[in-house]
Amino acid sequence: MTDPCMTINGLPVPAKATFEVIDPATAEVFAQAPDCGREQLDLAMSSANAAFGQWRRDDDRRREALRSGAAELYADIERIAGLLTLEQGKPLEDARMEVMGAAYWLNHFADLKLAREIVQDDENGFAEVVRRPLGVVAAITPWNVPVTLAAWKIAPALRAGNTMVLKPSPYTPLSTLAMGEALARALPPGVLNVVSGLEPLGAQMTAHPVPRKVSFTGSTPTGMAIARTAADDLKRLTLELGGNDPAILLDDADPEVIAESLFWGAFANNGQVCLAVKRVYAPEGIYADVVEALAERARTVRVDAGTVDGARLGPINNRPQFDRVAGLVRDALAKGARAAAGGAPLDRPGYFFAPTILADVSEGLAIVEEEQFGPALPVIAYRDLDDVIAQANSGPYGLTASVWSPDIARARAVATELECGQVAINAHGTGARPDLPFGGVKHSGIGVENGVWGLHGFTDVQTVVSPAIPQR
Repeated sequence: MTDPCMTINGLPVPAKATFEVIDPATAEVFAQAPDCGREQLDLAMSSANAAFGQWRRDDDRRREALRSGAAELYADIERIAGLLTLEQGKPLEDARMEVMGAAYWLNHFADLKLAREIVQDDENGFAEVVRRPLGVVAAITPWNVPVTLAAWKIAPALRAGNTMVLKPSPYTPLSTLAMGEALARALPPGVLNVVSGLEPLGAQMTAHPVPRKVSFTGSTPTGMAIARTAADDLKRLTLELGGNDPAILLDDADPEVIAESLFWGAFANNGQVCLAVKRVYAPEGIYADVVEALAERARTVRVDAGTVDGARLGPINNRPQFDRVAGLVRDALAKGARAAAGGAPLDRPGYFFAPTILADVSEGLAIVEEEQFGPALPVIAYRDLDDVIAQANSGPYGLTASVWSPDIARARAVATELECGQVAINAHGTGARPDLPFGGVKHSGIGVENGVWGLHGFTDVQTVVSPAIPQR
């Protein structure tokens, strides 16, 4: 593997220092990534700032460049996906799908229009509302779905006429750096700059005087710190943060009918998804069947390195997250929960943890109250639906939720009572689409991504008023 480079002003740029990248399937270092210094960050910011003036003025060029960028990602899919599997741990086929998803996002936003809204057009005058790009955007992405979530920011920001400096998580820098190299072949120099590094790089980006917006996906504590720093410069913010997403099963749900979809709603990407099911509430009458249906799938799903054919789940991405999941499961078992499946790390190198279904779980346990972000799912029995709705709403998070019942009208009635940014019926997380807004309430974030709503988040509003325009 060639030494990875950052992309600054359209050129490959190495760093004076590097940091280690670990393969989570072996827990061993397999690569070095560039550790961006302050001078290089300043260069990236100034390059983005210089490119903004021309980029913002040429709408047709922006749309064509996004389409060309999507084609470059498709052409480079094997290289990017291979790096993604090695550094993140997910199966190679999932990594390919992630790169394809990023390309899909670019194509989708290339076709969106920023419509001018005419408020008045008569003999007394003309008034319209115009969406204008903000300038340079600082984007910071996480390690769980790094390529797709980068596209969630790149596509609308660039479509609106902004330029960007993007930083991936230091746990998964290589696939995003490769993505930056591919997109540099389609974009004018300086429009998209991709840097990588350890802290304080993220803090330096947030505090830097050039960006007018920070778009961040990651943990709630880090999001709060970014908001405090951004406030000093009145930077605009989009924060997509944590979630403790409930799945509420109604008493007419059929465990065998819903188990497959429910299981993958929780365990896709090894549970390392902000919108994954984090806790299941099942009525007492079907509770045992729900637990067993989920446990059967957890016991039989193939867990292995992402490079192994047939693997469905890989390792947890990093040691701190592995220790967190193990600690939450250990705490639950010590306080009376039962492992219907899994319950411990796998006896092999790497950060592998057995897919775990926890039964006989009560409210108040840390794994119920907090976001586990890994392959461990608590299932809680309930009698009273109103109590469950209150429990689902009681915490600080409000990202996604789901309700499961063959009675769609009844499920929708429950869904409207849930305090979250997105809720699905008989599925979970299916609203993560480029045409729908995605975001949370309470501590799950500020603002939304995706759709025209997310596109508008990368703009300021300007009102233009004039005398009446003569009719032609």
